[in-house]
Amino acid sequence: MFQRIQIIVFSLLLIVCGSSIAFAKEQKLSPRAEYIIENYSKYEYKIEMRDGVELFTSVYVPHDKSKKYPMLMSRTPYRVAPYGSDKYKTSLGPDEQFEKQGFIFVFQDVRGKFMSQGEFVNMRPQDAHLRGSNAVDDATDTYDTIEWLVNNIDGNNGKVGMWGTSYPGYYTSVAAINSHKALKAISPQAPIADWFFDDFHRNGAFVTPMAFIFFDSFDKQQEGTYASWPKRMDSVTPDGYQFFKELGPLSNVNKNYFNGTRPFWNELTEHPNYDEYWQKRDVLQHLNKVKPATLVVGGWYDTEDLYGPLQTYQTMSRKNKKDHIKLVMGPWSHGQWSRGTGDSLGEGKFGAKTSKWFQKNVLLPFFNHHLKDEKSPNLAQATMFETGSNRWRMFEQWPPKKAKNNTLYLSKNETLVGNLDKVEGLSDYVSDPNKPVPHSAKIGRGWDKTYMIEDQRFTARRPDVLVFESQVMEDDMTIAGAIDLNLWFATTQTAADIVVKLVDVFPGKDVNNDKVDNERGNRHELVRWGVIRGRFRDSFSEPKPFVANEPTKVHFELYDVLHTIKRGHKLQIQIQSSMFPFLDINPQKYVDNIFNASESDFVRATHTVFHNQKLPSSISFKTL
Repeated sequence: MFQRIQIIVFSLLLIVCGSSIAFAKEQKLSPRAEYIIENYSKYEYKIEMRDGVELFTSVYVPHDKSKKYPMLMSRTPYRVAPYGSDKYKTSLGPDEQFEKQGFIFVFQDVRGKFMSQGEFVNMRPQDAHLRGSNAVDDATDTYDTIEWLVNNIDGNNGKVGMWGTSYPGYYTSVAAINSHKALKAISPQAPIADWFFDDFHRNGAFVTPMAFIFFDSFDKQQEGTYASWPKRMDSVTPDGYQFFKELGPLSNVNKNYFNGTRPFWNELTEHPNYDEYWQKRDVLQHLNKVKPATLVVGGWYDTEDLYGPLQTYQTMSRKNKKDHIKLVMGPWSHGQWSRGTGDSLGEGKFGAKTSKWFQKNVLLPFFNHHLKDEKSPNLAQATMFETGSNRWRMFEQWPPKKAKNNTLYLSKNETLVGNLDKVEGLSDYVSDPNKPVPHSAKIGRGWDKTYMIEDQRFTARRPDVLVFESQVMEDDMTIAGAIDLNLWFATTQTAADIVVKLVDVFPGKDVNNDKVDNERGNRHELVRWGVIRGRFRDSFSEPKPFVANEPTKVHFELYDVLHTIKRGHKLQIQIQSSMFPFLDINPQKYVDNIFNASESDFVRATHTVFHNQKLPSSISFKTL
């Protein structure tokens, strides 16, 4: 299977060490980067796959030859630069302790990206097993790479681990499909699971700035192999709200910017519903026989891939032996567990260096145990950071077994009540596509991080946002798991988005010492938000319009939380129909394909949420 391996650059160890150390001193690198150069030798290979395509692979091997090392690999579409055996990465592992404890680090450009040959396919369907012995997909490329590595890299102990965040997290999940026997441990971190529900759609609502900014360069086609990212478009303005407002209907993206030159963007716009195109790209359906020990990692405040880790863990837990599938969720934005200390995010303060704690006490011991036979860290099934109380908690499963069911009903005067007998009334608001509700009070490009924990008073005080609040909490209340919404909804038009936010309202005074909290008094802290594009209320594959002015039951979930609303605080629910520019604007006039909507399709509408005993609207969740 593996006939010819071409070594691109292979220098003698002394020459590599000498030139690399000189390079380090000349460039005045960080202590971490200097340590890597002084303790590792870098080699570059082209590894041949079963169909003859060669994948560019960088390997960093410890100088110390007194023992054998496991391999820790990351496969990426984002390039393994710097290229050249004398040019070193400034970090190799998820944390510098990995480099000091010693692994053989492997980085590979995936098929069709940068220095690897072949055709790149976004979220390639994993169906090689249906197409014959020489058929390829991302799973077979991983298998073939590991097969070559364990047989050709000197000093390896025959064990391989994989890790990666976001798209590399997806490639890590895929490695578990018909996995190689040498693959002993994987850590999919913020993995893409299904792009119709992950990055670019949220229950059918389209995340315009993320797709627009990402595919500008990522989807730009280049000839042959290449070492650098293609040039991005020049930025028009740092004000994403203004830019995407002036952009108008999504059809203008190709007319005014991409000009049909971004293949995946074109495919995406041709498949507005959850059809076979998207269904084939759902990696979750293949994760039913996961053999490697697995540590799924995600962040509660990850705006890109929160669906991915939660669904990856749940799918693996349902379909495999539970004891080797574990989950970690921390108070992090996308990949923040690998960057910085994790003690804060925007306006949120977490009281400890959560990222450092995770790397030292969870991730490194996990790989050391499965790849180096070190003592088991006895990790819990679910290691979860409880926001609001700022503490780590360990559970036998997620969601926790002993959680209790709770339901709050929307009622008159925009209140939340626990008794259905007290429910009455309705609430309405006007949704105007020309004046959409901002997703953040800050000026930004529209694809931001800190809005996920931002103070929501800027929306609560708008007339097109409904605000329902509970009474002041007499005791702490810890919400654990997904949040179910059952709303009776009507619109004067035929289409609508429904955005719901769960908000923690702080008291004006600190209830523990009766002092006014000038910094955080009456803060409306966003805990979780979610959306449903109304056309998909019954089916993501077969959308349908609303009947104007007809009350319709709409059910959807907000992603999981583990959050304590403290004594003296209030639970708040906000309901609105835009969250711009993070989400595209719903025209509110039903069209078959929203990517083809014209300006005349964007119309004002009055939306009504019913909350009476005949048509009760509610929020349900579990508490500890």
